[in-house]
Amino acid sequence: MPHSGDIKKVVIFGGGTGLATLVRGLKKYPVEITAVVTVADDGGSSGRLLDEYDIPPPGDVRNVMAALSDVEPLIEKMFQYRFASSKDLKGHSLGNLMLAALTNITGDFARAVEQMSHILNIQGKVLPAANQRITLHAELEDGTIVTGESKIPVYGRRIRKVYLSPQEVKPLPETIQAIMNADLVVFGPGSLYTSILPTILVQAIRDAVMECSAKKVYICNLTTQAGETFEYSASEHVKALYDHAGAAFIDTVLLNTADFTTLFEEGEYKGPPSPVEHDMEALEKLVPNVVKREIATLIDGQIRHESKKVASWLIQYMESTAGSKKM
Repeated sequence: MPHSGDIKKVVIFGGGTGLATLVRGLKKYPVEITAVVTVADDGGSSGRLLDEYDIPPPGDVRNVMAALSDVEPLIEKMFQYRFASSKDLKGHSLGNLMLAALTNITGDFARAVEQMSHILNIQGKVLPAANQRITLHAELEDGTIVTGESKIPVYGRRIRKVYLSPQEVKPLPETIQAIMNADLVVFGPGSLYTSILPTILVQAIRDAVMECSAKKVYICNLTTQAGETFEYSASEHVKALYDHAGAAFIDTVLLNTADFTTLFEEGEYKGPPSPVEHDMEALEKLVPNVVKREIATLIDGQIRHESKKVASWLIQYMESTAGSKKM
């Protein structure tokens, strides 16, 4: 149980892109960050290492570790370096290979992540959602079963549910402890079905989230995602979380109000993926509190969450809700 006066503890669930963006902003504040990262990825470099070495895919974990690292920029750049040539190395990132090597040396993926965290001087903790190989499956609305995280978006059909195999997946004890001691639990931003939901499909994690006293925040995606959430409204994102968790559990949803067109230079706007519709009437029936802020920015031509603004709001939210956690 958290105590007033302690450094605030934040647990964040997600994948390699959205989660990395968020922790880059949050690590600048005096908070204790625990990032619980999906290990459902089976594409690209991660998928090859998964098949060749039978280890959890390191790619999402690597991205979050890089975001939380406190090392010389060159070292971070080297860790993230992706080989562009060579038959054997092409497509692999050096960080993925280092994590695979450490897993072989230590005999344990979580131990490898822990050791690499020391090497990179991680500001917080990065914990894989599972310390074993798992497979993500999706049941589409037409009844089709799709196996493999990378294959799910390819079908381009609405998803009824996702689930894991094996069904009995044990999380790290540190993950459960972090959730139970948290002052704030955050979901997103990130791919709803292939990054966020796989973390709470682990039964013990789901139970801890429901039981813990922390406030729970969902940072809604800025845009819909082809193959996963096409034409989804904000309330449909939240409903998917509830359907997979088996209960309502979000206290606050954070939505973006920034106009995408203003982020582009005149004439450059090509029409990004559709913004998530803010169906407020339906959303307010699902969550007690909905907050709107201008939190979008443009990074390398892509619309992303503005990490500093989101982090600043999370800190303000914790301060404003201190003492109101459920007992």
